[in-house]
Amino acid sequence: MSQFRRQFMKNWFAVEAIPIYAVVGVVVAGGSWYLSRLARGPTVVWTKENPTPWNDIKPDEGTKLLTVNQHFEKSWERRKL
Repeated sequence: MSQFRRQFMKNWFAVEAIPIYAVVGVVVAGGSWYLSRLARGPTVVWTKENPTPWNDIKPDEGTKLLTVNQHFEKSWERRKL
């Protein structure tokens, strides 16, 4: 039985490919984790309750991914043209 197992494992995969499998596995796991983290973020809406979510943004609420100046002025207002 051990000879059959040894022959089976010999032809199953190449030992040299183990680092490639490990790197690909880590990349797939990391990408899946990051996508699930993005999908569960506070700015992601999965329901159709509010068809215009951009109208609910408050003047002091930041929506950019990266802002240099983190201070938001509350005196700003949107004016009609």
